[in-house]
Amino acid sequence: MTAAGGLALTADIPLLRLADGDHWPILMARSGFTFVAALIMWLVWRCLSRDAPALIPGKAGLVVALLYGLSSICFISAVYNTSTANLVFILAFNSMFAALLSWIFLRERPKPATLLTMAAMLAGVLIIVGSSIGTGRLLGDLLALTSAFLIASAITISRASGRDMGFAALVAVALPFVFAAIMTAKTGYRIDHPWWIVLNGMVVMPLSFFCLANGPKYLSGPEVAMFYLLETVLAPVWVWLIFSEVPTTQSLVGGTILITALIAHSLWQLYAGRKRRMVGELRHPA
Repeated sequence: MTAAGGLALTADIPLLRLADGDHWPILMARSGFTFVAALIMWLVWRCLSRDAPALIPGKAGLVVALLYGLSSICFISAVYNTSTANLVFILAFNSMFAALLSWIFLRERPKPATLLTMAAMLAGVLIIVGSSIGTGRLLGDLLALTSAFLIASAITISRASGRDMGFAALVAVALPFVFAAIMTAKTGYRIDHPWWIVLNGMVVMPLSFFCLANGPKYLSGPEVAMFYLLETVLAPVWVWLIFSEVPTTQSLVGGTILITALIAHSLWQLYAGRKRRMVGELRHPA
C-alpha cells in the first residue's frame, strides 16, 4: 500500500508542470479537486460500511492535517522556485527527519547505521543547497526542506497515535485551498491546461496521500518516509523525458549521495529484519 502511494506521487510534479499555470491558481485547483475527491471517497465508504474512518481522528488528526496542509503550501511554492531535481532530492531527507523525530519523541533510538545514513544525507543536502546560493533557487530549496520536515512531523505523530490518518492527510488540503484562493484573487487566475490538474487532484493526490498517510499504522516512521524515495528517483526522470530539464552537476552529486545512502540503508534494514526473523525461528521452532 505504501509503495503504491509512493509510486503515484512520482506523477505529481510532471502533472503540475504540464498544466502550465501560475503558482497560486495551480495550488488552489490541485487542493480543491483533492478535497472534493476525499469527500466523495469518504461518503461512499460511509454509505457502504459503518467502519469508515473519521475524517479528522481527534486532536492528533487535527495536528496531522495542519502539518500536511502547510507542507503542501511549501511544496507547491518550491516547485516554482527551484529545479525538480533539487526539490525531490531534498524531499528525500524526510526519512532522516522522521528517524530523528522518532528518536526524540517516540524513544525509537536509531541504530548506528541509521546515524551514518543521516550524516551522509545531510552532506548531500548541503551540496544541493550550497549550489543554489546566488542562483535564485535558494528559497525553493529551503521551502523543500521545510516541506520535508513537516511531512516527517506528520508521519511521526501518525505513528505515535496509531490512528487511521488517511483522510486527515486528504482533508488537510482545505488549508492550502483557502490560502491559495485568497492569493489568486489578488494575482489573477491562469492555468493553460487544467485537465492535468483535474487528473492530479482527483486521482493522483488522493491515492498517494491516502496510502502514504496510512503507512505508519503498519510500518515505522523512517520506513514510511523511505517510500518517498520513489519520487526522488523517478520524478526527475519524467521531467527530463517530458521537458528536457537537466539537473546541475552539484545537484546530481548531492542527489547521488542521498539516493545511495537511502538505498544502502534500506538494504541493510531488509538484511537485519531477515536475520532477526531467522533467529526467532531458531529460538522458537514449530
